[in-house]
Amino acid sequence: MTIRVLIADDQAMVRDAFSVMLGAQSDLEVIACAEDGEQAVALAEKLGPDVVVMDIRMPNLDGIEATRRITAHPETATRILILTTFNLDEYVYEALRAGAGGFLLKDASGDQLAEAVRIVARGDALLAPDMTMRLINEFARATSGPRPTPGARIERLTPRETEILVQVAFGLSNAEIARKLVVAEETVKTHIGRILSKMQLRDRTQAAILAYENGLVVPGSKPR
Repeated sequence: MTIRVLIADDQAMVRDAFSVMLGAQSDLEVIACAEDGEQAVALAEKLGPDVVVMDIRMPNLDGIEATRRITAHPETATRILILTTFNLDEYVYEALRAGAGGFLLKDASGDQLAEAVRIVARGDALLAPDMTMRLINEFARATSGPRPTPGARIERLTPRETEILVQVAFGLSNAEIARKLVVAEETVKTHIGRILSKMQLRDRTQAAILAYENGLVVPGSKPR
């Protein structure tokens, strides 16, 4: 199945380079390019791409607001891959909260970019777990006061679902969670599907942020 990709970046050279890199993959198709966030939103609504490769800093409308507008429609299946120059860009966290499925540094290789698009299209994994964890830790630490008490929303989860949510927040894959909890990988996948449904989340990235914001994971802590 071909993954249809929209590229949004204000630099023509970047758009051209990404189009060539992604177009060289047999399972990826670049269907359009946008020069700014407003164009990205319009093209996403018109064409319904599977993934938008979104620069975070663009004129007229930045990648955060463009992400928020694209993912605001409950019926949309479009996922967002945020591009950033710095691995601790202060805007990335807000983009993830706005509905982005993950992020990638602009200096990533063509193969890394292609694989990131596939991962975001599946919606089944955080991107670059080490960088993602550092970023979430940094902003959780910067915005945290006393550790929050999990809200009523979180309390709707079963103890096993809560346990798996914590592991997702640490960036573990389904296979790693299955080995850690000594259960089948398919069982983990089922639980994660229920978590996303109960919490009305789009993907694992939003699930991880929810865990941090509700105090289920302490910034700087390690998987247990």
